[in-house]
Amino acid sequence: MIKNPVQLRIEKLPQWQQRLFMVCLCERMYPNFVFYCQQQQNEEDAKSYKKILDLVWETLLVEDVKINFDLQLEKLEAIIPIVTDDSPYMVYPAIDACHALGEVLHSYLSGEMAEHTAKVSSISATTIAEFEMTKTNVNLLEDEQQALPSVIDEFDLQWEIFRLLRDENSNMNELVKGLKDEIRSERTSNIGVFLSS
Repeated sequence: MIKNPVQLRIEKLPQWQQRLFMVCLCERMYPNFVFYCQQQQNEEDAKSYKKILDLVWETLLVEDVKINFDLQLEKLEAIIPIVTDDSPYMVYPAIDACHALGEVLHSYLSGEMAEHTAKVSSISATTIAEFEMTKTNVNLLEDEQQALPSVIDEFDLQWEIFRLLRDENSNMNELVKGLKDEIRSERTSNIGVFLSS
């Protein structure tokens, strides 16, 4: 798992900000899952992922909203793709997207934040490194993966989100809605998959 000092900084933030950081990264991985589902002609799973993602956003926007996270985790586990001999490459970024969202749900169930936040940060960067290695057909060591321009860009973005959260002095809801709208309007995943619809 690729690590970055941003992970140590994030864990010092309030819990709701750590969750916001995680859900931002999941939102960026969501197009990867959708693209895989489109390859499999399986729109229902993509809708299920989106519903769970929307519920997490809702917990950050609506105080005391009641959500059964055990049930959401069951629903998520039911749509995690299974790798077979004829799976397309996109099965791997799709699985990563599910694992990242699973970490967010586990953070609600366990109350432990730092470990889950660091994992989501690493999963997103690892998806990118593996995508680059697959494109070039070259296996890289972990420190070489961290030196990839696209991985550096990913951590730059994670630092940017961290700074936004750390310096947050506006209304919490405005910050959450602003980040949600910005990521959704870009419609592009961490590996450049564009969500056309």
